[in-house]
Amino acid sequence: MLDIVIENGRIVDGSGNPWYFGQIGIKDGNITHVGRADAEALERIDAQGQVVAPGFIDGHCHSDLLVLDQPDSEFKMQQGVTTEVVGNCGLAPAPYVKDRAAELKSYIEPVIGRTDWPWPWESIEEYLQHLAQSPASENVSTYVAHGALRISVMGFENRPATKDELDRMKTLLENGLQAGAIGLSIGLLYAPGSYTPKEELAELCRVVAAYGGLFSTHIRGEGNNLLASVREVIWIAEQSGVSLHISHLKAAGRINWGQTGAAMALIDEARSRGMDVTCDVYPYFAGSTTLTTVLPPWVLEGGIEATLGRITDPSVRAKIKQELREEQTTWDNLVCSTGWQSVFVSSVPSAAGKLLEGKHMMEIAELWGMDPEDAALELLLRENGQISIVYFHMSEDDVREVIRYDYSLVASDSLGCVTGKPHPRSYGTFPRLFAEYVRKSKMLTLEQAVRKVTSFPAQRFKLGKRGLLVPGYAADIVIFDPDKIADTATYQDPIRHPEGISAVLVNGRKTMDQRRHTHERPGVFIPVQHCCRHGFGI
Repeated sequence: MLDIVIENGRIVDGSGNPWYFGQIGIKDGNITHVGRADAEALERIDAQGQVVAPGFIDGHCHSDLLVLDQPDSEFKMQQGVTTEVVGNCGLAPAPYVKDRAAELKSYIEPVIGRTDWPWPWESIEEYLQHLAQSPASENVSTYVAHGALRISVMGFENRPATKDELDRMKTLLENGLQAGAIGLSIGLLYAPGSYTPKEELAELCRVVAAYGGLFSTHIRGEGNNLLASVREVIWIAEQSGVSLHISHLKAAGRINWGQTGAAMALIDEARSRGMDVTCDVYPYFAGSTTLTTVLPPWVLEGGIEATLGRITDPSVRAKIKQELREEQTTWDNLVCSTGWQSVFVSSVPSAAGKLLEGKHMMEIAELWGMDPEDAALELLLRENGQISIVYFHMSEDDVREVIRYDYSLVASDSLGCVTGKPHPRSYGTFPRLFAEYVRKSKMLTLEQAVRKVTSFPAQRFKLGKRGLLVPGYAADIVIFDPDKIADTATYQDPIRHPEGISAVLVNGRKTMDQRRHTHERPGVFIPVQHCCRHGFGI
């Protein structure tokens, strides 16, 4: 007897092949039958002609702590997400050393969020073990984050690593890969990633390549330096022999709109030489990050406390303001090209600062009687640098081109702090893909869109038998109405669940039923099984 049979559904199996009517049989968390499942079952689910697809895989998000703090993960369950990939952009809560724990926590908090409980780990292995032992509603897989590696070994020092420091980072990286991490992620926009020479990164990536892992990168610049930044990471991948995945590919700043085509051409050219390069994209023309990222990179040297100290120095503050008002050649000054009215404050930690959430920096500047540069610096000082922002700096045409691109998958890039007014992608990414780009614009077929959020990310991140509706695969499944699925979250009212998803199953157990969370927590940590091809060892 089967556990569950799903019947009367339009099966979109994740491969990109056309949908067909059929049944799906489930037993012990796995799919046993596809097409026909006439056996007896403890439960039968009537899909009533809706789409039955593999559960969506969010291949780029920042739920590293949230999945432990809020294990029901309802804001992802409501979207049909059954697996999340964390540890992105070089930002993760492990490893850390006790005398630098405060540095790491202040570094990641605006993106990953904070917890009210002490972390029961220090090493990458201990964090991954904790994930594996902490039941959640969704599955989780992770990278080793470069920012955490570098802070553990050398803090926020703006210099190349010594040989000893690099060897220590290699050891931590190899330990993480052996524990089941996907590969290495880096945020070249963020200090200390921005302080890292490409040659140093190539050395780390040789470890990743030896294990057959993936190098995922938030590139150094997404505005004026977009093409140079894409060339840089392709160089790193080519030198080290590693597979490359470029995070949230975009062209930021009005003067750079249209450059995504040239960026994709660089990926095409690399692939034509035999390199393994892909990217991801979220279906919105606004991004989300921390307010500190608008500052000149030299201001961030030494960590958040050093940054705030510089801001209080009148002469340094004047220099910061002057640089923010001018186009730069060595870093992307997006407030100069896009304007402060495009910087929307989404999360402020203090009770007094909550009134500022949902206002853009020009509004706050007018409210305080300051110019916008001073208002931004003052806000950082008042809130200890812990400000999250939404940044309206992309062209919708560019976003569409990257979504349509053969080598892109779709992910949310949702932050771990979902208080205040978070980016609506946290609540609406996957329904929006189907509502806007399948049903309304018909830019993608239903089957193409499903593939971009199921089998493609499962293959890219080596998640094993997931992402397809075939016998023997994990029964991660979403049932939705293709005529009704839609995001409802907006920038001013972002904490709203989508419509049109009727059921979600994770490892064969229902986590969502008729838009209600069942509070089941059948998720698992998905370790990547690497094979060290070249006998690499420290």
